[in-house]
Amino acid sequence: MRSSILAAALLAALPAAAQSPTPQPGEAAFRALYKEMVETDTSLTTGSCTALADKLAVRFRAAGFGDDEITQFSVPEFPKDGGIVVHLNGTDKKAQPMLLLGHLDVVAAKPEDWTRNPYQLIEENGYFYGRGTLDDKAQASVWADLLIRLKAANRPQKRTIKLALTCGEETTYAFNGADWLAKNRPDLIKAEFALNEGGGGQYGANGKPLGLAVQVGEKTVQNFWIEATNPGGHSSVPRPDNAITDIARAIVAVNTHEFPVQFTDTTRAYFTGLAKVLPAPVGPSITRLLSNPNDAEANRIVSMDPTNHSVLRTTCVATLIEAGHAENALAQRARSNVNCRMFPGTDPQALKADLDRIIANPKVTVSLKAPIRPVAKPTPMNPAIIGPMERLAAKHFPGVPMLAMMSTGATDAIFITPIGVPVYGAPGMFIDADGNGVHGLNERIRVESVMRGRDYLSELVLTLANP
Repeated sequence: MRSSILAAALLAALPAAAQSPTPQPGEAAFRALYKEMVETDTSLTTGSCTALADKLAVRFRAAGFGDDEITQFSVPEFPKDGGIVVHLNGTDKKAQPMLLLGHLDVVAAKPEDWTRNPYQLIEENGYFYGRGTLDDKAQASVWADLLIRLKAANRPQKRTIKLALTCGEETTYAFNGADWLAKNRPDLIKAEFALNEGGGGQYGANGKPLGLAVQVGEKTVQNFWIEATNPGGHSSVPRPDNAITDIARAIVAVNTHEFPVQFTDTTRAYFTGLAKVLPAPVGPSITRLLSNPNDAEANRIVSMDPTNHSVLRTTCVATLIEAGHAENALAQRARSNVNCRMFPGTDPQALKADLDRIIANPKVTVSLKAPIRPVAKPTPMNPAIIGPMERLAAKHFPGVPMLAMMSTGATDAIFITPIGVPVYGAPGMFIDADGNGVHGLNERIRVESVMRGRDYLSELVLTLANP
């Protein structure tokens, strides 16, 4: 959960519920499944999502799922990047299905750099340690465990519950299972809505839950090459036309450019809530910006917070530079990767045209880098989805406030929303302020967070599956 979740602590607390949540049954079986998930290496470099999908298929069949309810998929070019889709058929044919989405792959981990074996689930000092313990095998395990329990107990719900666990979410240039399903087998995942990663919560310094967030919409990641070429020559005879100079000026132009302020229903609701509780000058400036997105002074004040700055607009920044071929030669080529996080609704071709105007140098070319992802669509603030999330949060985490937020990053939701399935990043699991080593060393999550999150997420699915 990004640092902006701290703002949630400023909001009025939700009313505490009188009843206490009932822990979900079958904790030992859940732990065994979670252990198998974490201890199966699914990194792009040394692992196999297909191997984990095979193991999960065994578990689903043992619970009673038939071959017509389980679909495993992969492509010949990427045999290790397979995934699995499972359907728990509902009883009400008029009720549209719901989709539970998760990814099996993890960021690669070098065992020699870790304090513990990254591909072993280790419980220590109140934490689960291991690659993927948080991102995304905790929530994926909750989804799989719930369907296994429901099937084994012969407890169909009104809605059909679809589960899609895919590969490729962590690597932009890899085979992406969610993208493949949306383009090739949309029938397997078509649903009224989907629950996904992206939401969550954060612990405060005292170890108590500070705030919750549901992710409602996200940006699209798109990378561009900006490139300058030159005939080059001997470095003892420098000339005004220089590829490195051209690319340096282009980078400065991109990095210092401010894209215009925009709002979705989600971000408007988010900033409206912040405006009511943040002191001057930020609170009043948010109110002014909501009324007039072109208010430059209000924009300056609100955007002093880096997260607010990113939530308000498209952002582009240079992240890689390549230039030159010899110490004693003028560069014949210089290029930089520009990483853009596009506001929902932004077309990548239109953004390319914007970058051309921003750089304003015919010697510098701008080109889109593959993959070119779909245009992100704003996710609606559907009270039929958000309402149960809030009510159950008040029950499971009394007194902990919850906000709806747009992510400045991206998940596999970007591939699912274009086929008409709005995706919500479900809250429920909390992380520490330091990020718990996600994508880094010694990834971990509190045992309490996983278990309480399992209780919340399971009840949320059952609630939404019975409209």
